[in-house]
Amino acid sequence: MSATSGQQERYALSFTSGGLLVRETQVVASIYLSCFDWPATRALIVDKNLLQSKTRTSSARLTRETIQRLSVLSDSEVVFLTTASPTEQRHLLWAAACRRYDLIGEFAEEVLRERFLVLTPTISVDDYERFISAKRLWHPELDELKPSTGRELRRTLFRMLNEAGLRSEEGAIVPAVLSERVYDALATRAPSDIRFFPTTLPMEATR
Repeated sequence: MSATSGQQERYALSFTSGGLLVRETQVVASIYLSCFDWPATRALIVDKNLLQSKTRTSSARLTRETIQRLSVLSDSEVVFLTTASPTEQRHLLWAAACRRYDLIGEFAEEVLRERFLVLTPTISVDDYERFISAKRLWHPELDELKPSTGRELRRTLFRMLNEAGLRSEEGAIVPAVLSERVYDALATRAPSDIRFFPTTLPMEATR
């Protein structure tokens, strides 16, 4: 996270619902790859209600959220997403959420991965709350959240973890078994996106 004038940037906190949005990202990615234009993709999806939302407002909101996550992927990663296996898709979408939302990325690196590496086998709501409490010092926007919004953020983050296959319903951390294709895509970034996963794989590709 970058800082300006000694202050941390505010967290983006719009991930209040939806999980990894696996179905939605497939629809949006296919439209994007026909034009490589995010504004045009957004307009077409909302106008034709391709995400099958109940209202135009909810369609616009869901489309915006999905595009915000996909737009942090490179075009080659978006192409990969459309041909990937279900497990590969979920791993890519977890990485996308971590890139898009610093709060999620920091939680993944500082709590999920760290607990895995020190052989602590579980991750719980209490771990999340301790993480949030530590971040409040630098991020007063966390204190500005309504309690209900804070609960929704926590619920959505844990839903993402479960959908990505990184946490069991019982709270156990599940080691990430990354395919060679996913590993290569994530490990070539600087800093490496491997930091978002519970794995002992090298942070950087060596081949």
